[in-house]
Amino acid sequence: MPSGSSLVKDALASYVAGRVKAERLVIAVAAAYYGGDGGRGTAAALRPLIDVIDRASPGIVELGTAQSGAGFAIRLVERPFPKQYEAELRRAAELYLVGATGRGMMDGGRVTPGSEPGLLARLVAAVRRLFTASA
Repeated sequence: MPSGSSLVKDALASYVAGRVKAERLVIAVAAAYYGGDGGRGTAAALRPLIDVIDRASPGIVELGTAQSGAGFAIRLVERPFPKQYEAELRRAAELYLVGATGRGMMDGGRVTPGSEPGLLARLVAAVRRLFTASA
């Protein structure tokens, strides 16, 4: 069974390639981020995506009482993702994928434009790999 981290990478790659809608990506990213099933360092790497998601659709998670009595139960609230934020979400997804290749993970998983030489070249290479891998 694939790990939460690989499920998120698959969802991100599918979103960038146009095979998955923003709402499905939001669910996958939020589940990994808030559910903690992504593995070590995943929450920090997903933070730029969560920032976009929170700005576009605040309140993506709902807190409730846990059945066990301790803590909170976290439930994802499905709602349409606003179109005006899709370009920003796509950029954050592309940057995550560039960082997931092992190059470009800086500042706790955040890659900032200009923080590394050749960022655009690596981004183009990552997008090309997506299309050749799916062919």
